[in-house]
Amino acid sequence: MAAGLLALLDDIAVIAKVAAASVDDVTGMAAKASAKAVGVVVDDAAVAPRYVTGFSAARELPIVAKIATGSIKNKLLFLLPGCLALSAFAPWAITPLLMLGGSYLCYEGAEKLLQLIRPHDDGEAAILDADPVAREKMMVAGAIRTDFILSAEIMAISLGTVADAEIGQQALVLAVVAVAITILVYGVVALIVKADDMGVALYRTPGFTGQFGRSTGRTIVLAVPKMLSALATIGMAAMLWVGGGIVLHGLETFGLGWPSHALHDLAVGATRIGGSVLGPILGWLAGATGAGVFGVLLGGIIVAAMHLLPNRESAAGQH
Repeated sequence: MAAGLLALLDDIAVIAKVAAASVDDVTGMAAKASAKAVGVVVDDAAVAPRYVTGFSAARELPIVAKIATGSIKNKLLFLLPGCLALSAFAPWAITPLLMLGGSYLCYEGAEKLLQLIRPHDDGEAAILDADPVAREKMMVAGAIRTDFILSAEIMAISLGTVADAEIGQQALVLAVVAVAITILVYGVVALIVKADDMGVALYRTPGFTGQFGRSTGRTIVLAVPKMLSALATIGMAAMLWVGGGIVLHGLETFGLGWPSHALHDLAVGATRIGGSVLGPILGWLAGATGAGVFGVLLGGIIVAAMHLLPNRESAAGQH
């Protein structure tokens, strides 16, 4: 009896060690995958705040929560099973789907750029201005659609990091990455959009921080509108450079590599010019700018096609 109990305890200890090693492996792979996807994570955090701009303070956190809920659903209910299925049965389809998503980002970014250059109103915009509930629904839906593309890129990058792992480990790593990145991105977004409220609170509690606190609070409150406006612009730019980069990488995969190679050479040249201190920053800026220019061109073509198509249908209907 005692020998059997000791053997059982020994087996349990072995199983526990194996389980601990498996958890360590999953954690390590998840950290590695998250590090590789950090560029898209930054873009996701830059894009999201613009969907909250213009709403009352009381609606900001509920809107962020709705978008975060949609984001986690995107990753866990659709993208995770989809990535695993594609990896197992149709790995050839991953790149074309990512290119389609990148093209959508370029289209949406180009639309926002066109709106900045040549503002225009339509009937739907007037209805949304008069109906905050409808406007909120539209903005949340738009944010979740954009998040789906960025999340797909994050999950695809993460999948590539664990491509040689077993299917169970792949699923666990992707789930960990999905949850961790969603919490990180929308936690940061919540802090950004509520920064003005924190500034007001700081200003109104001078007994705790004194005059320094009042000045800091005032500075935060005055800076938040400019910061949100800047983030909206960064978010638009992020759509263009991320979307352009996705499409360029896809073209390289299919044998049309000279645009990516030219962009890579440009980034390498900028890195050399900047030296050891500024080189990495200049190299990244050169690469992002090149991808953004390509994104503007591609998005502009799609926008033009989308705007011309209704006109042609209207003309055909008149005839």
